[in-house]
Amino acid sequence: MRLGLLTLMSLAVPATAGDFSLSSPIDCDLAGPCHIQQYVDHDATAGARDFTCGGLTYDGHRGTDFALPTQARIADGIGVLAAAAGTVLGLRDGMPDTGYSADTATDIENRECGNGVVLQHDGGWQTQYCHLRQGSVAVAKGQRVTGGQILGQVGMSGRAEFPHVHLSVRLDGEVVDPFDPDGVLTCGTPSTETLWDGPLPVRPGGIVTIGTSNAIPDFATIRAGQVTGATATGDALIIYAFLFGTRTGDVLRLSLNGPDGMVVERDTRLKRAQAQSFRAIGKKRRAPRWPAGEYTGFAELIRDGRSLERQELTLTLR
Repeated sequence: MRLGLLTLMSLAVPATAGDFSLSSPIDCDLAGPCHIQQYVDHDATAGARDFTCGGLTYDGHRGTDFALPTQARIADGIGVLAAAAGTVLGLRDGMPDTGYSADTATDIENRECGNGVVLQHDGGWQTQYCHLRQGSVAVAKGQRVTGGQILGQVGMSGRAEFPHVHLSVRLDGEVVDPFDPDGVLTCGTPSTETLWDGPLPVRPGGIVTIGTSNAIPDFATIRAGQVTGATATGDALIIYAFLFGTRTGDVLRLSLNGPDGMVVERDTRLKRAQAQSFRAIGKKRRAPRWPAGEYTGFAELIRDGRSLERQELTLTLR
């Protein structure tokens, strides 16, 4: 069965919370380190808006993306779980976790889902799980699975620009947003009626991770989870924050405090909304080495004058 992106599906609106129940499809804490990166697009025009009328989606997105913090975490074998009991209708495995780029676009054409599984449920419901790790699919076509059973592992196969499992939910062939199954948006007061069997953390943006280095890292290295941490003899001390779902006007507060006091601190106002981004600040070394001892790093994302999320780290230099 060919599994592709469902770009032609219309957003269905007949579902209610009592019809069907889902659990999280990823074996990872969505309050951190993992997070939901994108939701279903409810805008029928060329624009895009999620179920809160926010911007954590893109035009034509027909699923929910449950993301790992970095590409390095693919190697940890994070499980993709059946969101409900059902029967395996189709699957694919064997595609590499190279993700989407100009170099891979031709290879993944018509296979944008990458490695994936489709489950058929009672009452006309289906769930589809995309971008699984190569070689990880653990079920067979026609197999009956239980809710929470491992289907495979989170990967980056197909049209994926970051490691995640893309979950599509359909009723009689039409897309349903599990966070707003009736399709009636109330924006400032999102519906409490969902398809989830328990509340999932809905983060309207936040901090994926923070870290230190001796030079400003490039974004690809941050996303890969391969940044080399700061050392006592490095030319500079850098603290950075990897962010998701930022909005125009958000403020990122970064600071790094050492054994001799504050090394660097700065508030940066973000000039545009971005699905993923990073910011870094630092100070050049003036002495032969940085003072030995414990350093404390701090990052806080502030929106409309209120703290949205914060993270801290400790670093010991010897």
